[in-house]
Amino acid sequence: MDPLGAPSQFVDIDSLPGWSDVYEATQLDSHQHPVEKAQVDVRSPFPYRKDINAKIILWKGDVALLNCTAIVNTSNESLTDKNPVSESVFMHAGPDLKDELQKLKGCRTGEAKLTKGFNLAARFIIHTVGPKYKSRYRTAAESSLYSCYRNVLQLAKEQAMCSVGFCVINSLKRCYPLEDATHIALRTVRRFLEIHGETLEKVVFAVSDLEEATYQKLMPLYFPRSLEEEIQSLPYLPADIGNAEGEPVVPERQIRITEKPGVPDDASDEEGLEADLSFIGSHAFARMEGDVDKQRRLILQGQLSEAALQKQHQRNYNRWLCQARAEDLSDIASLKALYQTGVDKCGRTVMVVVGRNIPVTLIDMEKALLYFIHVMDHIAVKEYVLVYFHTLTNDYNQLDSNFLKKLYDVVDAKYKRNLKALYFVHPTFRSKVSAWFFTTFTVSGLKDKIHYVESLQQLFTAIPPEQIDLPPFVLEYDARENGPYYSSYPPSPDL
Repeated sequence: MDPLGAPSQFVDIDSLPGWSDVYEATQLDSHQHPVEKAQVDVRSPFPYRKDINAKIILWKGDVALLNCTAIVNTSNESLTDKNPVSESVFMHAGPDLKDELQKLKGCRTGEAKLTKGFNLAARFIIHTVGPKYKSRYRTAAESSLYSCYRNVLQLAKEQAMCSVGFCVINSLKRCYPLEDATHIALRTVRRFLEIHGETLEKVVFAVSDLEEATYQKLMPLYFPRSLEEEIQSLPYLPADIGNAEGEPVVPERQIRITEKPGVPDDASDEEGLEADLSFIGSHAFARMEGDVDKQRRLILQGQLSEAALQKQHQRNYNRWLCQARAEDLSDIASLKALYQTGVDKCGRTVMVVVGRNIPVTLIDMEKALLYFIHVMDHIAVKEYVLVYFHTLTNDYNQLDSNFLKKLYDVVDAKYKRNLKALYFVHPTFRSKVSAWFFTTFTVSGLKDKIHYVESLQQLFTAIPPEQIDLPPFVLEYDARENGPYYSSYPPSPDL
């Protein structure tokens, strides 16, 4: 109630139901049971996070009426746009807002600028300018829209704001397809909360009747409210889910700008990737890597700078990643040879590789490489550990050293940087010798991270038993060889 006793038109965000609230009520009514953790083979790149969901509100209403720290206004470059959101913000904020905006001298596309809220319930207004959409310049539009959401959130973080109310930034006048724009909005907010979640208490998506259905459909992809919803949503994620911050990454559509337009770029930067593709053989490794021999020759000749090498490697990796997201890898996933489990005693994600489940001579190893990249890309952005079960493997399961070298060369630098330990469980003398030769003469930086683990009891000193799903045959082997210390620990029925 306001001082005169009339009901306030403003809406306190604390009174709005959270994103999970309605879903949880529905679950109770329908008596649905959550999916057990052991039933999950591949986790979504946007896994179920109760703490993040608690910060999210989807609300159908006028963003200008929200009582929160800041609301977002979408406008044009001169900050004078007449769209429904802006008109409502101006009407409720009062005439002082117009005077304040004149001092800002406009706002470029993708930028975010701050003013007071004046007569609004919100203390601040963050003004941003969404891109005009044209299909031929789709990449530029995606990057600009991402910048809008990211810069709004960054400004909120810098100003220590507790809550932000987002309008739908892509206005109808600017012709941005609603569903495409919603993907960018949701994943950018999700990635920001993963990294800087402690800085914001609430994020409200204020939508209209026209936009509500699209948000309802796509939000479970990025903010799944249960493990079951995460699994159900996984097949509907788009091929491009952005990088670790949600920024669009589509190498095939990127506009390449050189430092000196009109002057040929670094001698080899493009030659090995595009110009010579018709001369370098038919194998997919060659097609995706470019002319590797030519690249190495240029490296030896000192014609490729370190920065150019890094850019070249990043482009190669992005090609693999895009193909991994587009390819049907269900046959590799069904092997249950690679999966995410819990965390170790340092809180780092644990990934498991089951050697006996890799029929090297029967599967397409190139698809296996794609599957590894598909699963690991979002895991490797943070510190993680690998547990490799060498238990009961034979020649049928031995990974070729050339394949391992290819894998090590292809993966992004973050894989190597954030891998903190590799636990080699139940090694044989032969496998130890092979690993020593491989890490000594083939790859660098991996040798010190390998820990040979003779028993599960030894493994459990680093990873609690309840945090790792163990194949039954591993438990049986360990109980037979080392005694039944942990043999009563329940195995995963699906492994």
